[in-house]
Parts: sequence; C-alpha cells; structure tokens
Amino acid sequence: MTRQAMRAANDGRPFNNLLRRLNECDYALIEPFLESSTATPDDLLYNPGDDVETVHFPCGPSLVSFLVANEDGRDVETILVGREGAVGGIVSQGFLPAYTRITIKVGGPFVRLRVAKLDAAKAQSPTLRYLFARYADCMMAQMFQSTACNAIHSIEQRTAKWILSAQERTGDDLVPLTHEQLSTMLGVGRSYASRVIQIFKAEGILETRRGAILIKNHEAMAARSCLCNEAVKTHFEEVLRGVYPVDDDASKSASGAPK
Repeated sequence: MTRQAMRAANDGRPFNNLLRRLNECDYALIEPFLESSTATPDDLLYNPGDDVETVHFPCGPSLVSFLVANEDGRDVETILVGREGAVGGIVSQGFLPAYTRITIKVGGPFVRLRVAKLDAAKAQSPTLRYLFARYADCMMAQMFQSTACNAIHSIEQRTAKWILSAQERTGDDLVPLTHEQLSTMLGVGRSYASRVIQIFKAEGILETRRGAILIKNHEAMAARSCLCNEAVKTHFEEVLRGVYPVDDDASKSASGAPK
C-alpha cells in the first residue's frame, strides 16, 4: 500500500484533497452516499451533451482530462483534474449537459457521488455550498490560464508545463504519458510532441519509458516551463489553501476543516 493510500485508510476518508478539506459535519452529509470505483486510462466519463448526473472525485494518483473537439477531428486538452478536485455537477443544479469530453488520463481509485445527493447536502449546509463554489472558481482559473498559455507560450514551454502538472498530481517522477497523449495535451501533431521530447532527452531533462516519461532533472524542467502552473497554484492557495497537490509529505495539510 502506498503512503497516499495508507494515509487515506488511517483517517477514513478517500485520498481526495477536496473531500479531505470538508469539515466533519459537511463530510458526514455526503459520506453515506460516496461510492468507490477504479478507473483505467481512456475510460469515458462524459461525452458532450450527456446528462451530468454523477460527480467523480479522483483519488491518489488518478487524473481526469477535459477534451474539446475541433473541426479537424482532433481533441485538445484544456485542463487536468487530479486529487485536488472533482468533475461533473460541482455547483450546478438540475439538468446539466456536458460541454466537453471527459476521460480518464491516469487510472486509479475514484469516489463517485450522485449530483442529486450533493445538491441535497448543499441545501443543508452553506459551508458545503461555499467550498464547492470556491473550487468551481479555481477550475475557472485553470481554464483561463490554459487559454492564455495556448495562445502565447511555445510548444517547449507547454510540454514542460503539462509534464510537471501531471507529475504534481500523480506524485511520481514516472509520468504515464505517451507521445500521443502529450500531443493531444498540446493540440499538435505527434511528430511535434516527439521532437520536443527528443530535445529534452538530449538535454538530460527526461527519459522515456514504455508508455511513460521519467523526469530526471526537475529544476531544468521547471526552467523550460512557462509559469502557468505556478499561477494556478497561487490561486488555489488563495482560494482553497491546502487543496492543490504538493509533495507527499506536505499534502497532509490538505486534511481537516477549512481555515
């Protein structure tokens, strides 16, 4: 059992920072309705137009990807969501069609909650409503930052950003990303993504494994990255302190009641 999974078992809550951020009373409102599941890479959560009836909380190293389809048939990744949050029906009520395709990027444990049960809990607790509204603000900040990043930063900067973003959420230097998945994140052809990976390999920043990328030099990777991840982290800390993933030991601060 990993340290992450062990810590979740010790305090009785899933290893999802948003759930661990809830105070005891708010968590008790939804705990009876939480359902555990395990997902594998490329599992589909929602297609555009689907009725969003379930909230999915990634736990531990699990990652979810938001993908927007383009007229040329390619999907472009907009944001990643890991153990810092949730996807599907966070603040809305009633019928909500999905706008993007939402898939599993990195498989692992998940917790599910019916939107109707979350809505009922939020109706009983202003603090629960408040917390999820603040998380929705953080998601919006990620989307704004991603839009700006795609417009002004180089492929090299964005490659380093996505790799670091995935590493922070999975907590492992061996990031399970293929060249094909990375090209989808960047919205470019596979050959462009492979070219950047070869440059980073030649500089000793990373190595490739079958279906994965191993970060060898964090400082060099950070130096090649844009500052978009840092901007998102800063906003998370201002709005929901302790929720954004950090290293495994520092993530202890994610548990407990809101500060």
